[in-house]
Amino acid sequence: MTLPKTILVPTDFGDSSANAVTYAAELAKAIGAEIVLMHAWDMPIVGFPDGAFVATPELASQVTEAAQHGLDRAKRLIDGHGITIREVLKQGPTEAMILDAAREESAGMIVMGTHGRSGLQRALLGSVAEKLVRTSPVPVLTVHLGAPAAA
Repeated sequence: MTLPKTILVPTDFGDSSANAVTYAAELAKAIGAEIVLMHAWDMPIVGFPDGAFVATPELASQVTEAAQHGLDRAKRLIDGHGITIREVLKQGPTEAMILDAAREESAGMIVMGTHGRSGLQRALLGSVAEKLVRTSPVPVLTVHLGAPAAA
């Protein structure tokens, strides 16, 4: 088995994602891999009986700018780990964009946070992490909010 040279770390900028970013950085340092931090966002189209709301270019620009700031904050969490860190921002459905980034960046592993929802919350909100565990061509390591940092 070959250890990954590139670890893709999708983030939604929440606490569980921050924990996964830190965990992935420690893992990358231990095995000599690089980190690709990524965030995917999708602009919803909302339908109404009399028409639909479609985001303006200005709104899309603001969302992109905010997402880039979020990636920059996530990068600062692990800047001092002595590893190569790259950032990727994608627009589109989260699961598809993560799989695209994994392929485009030749990631050997995906490390991502999970909220650990169950029951009705999971049924209503879905779980990107769960879908990726089932569909990803590369290993997916999920990190819960309370997980300890890598040793």
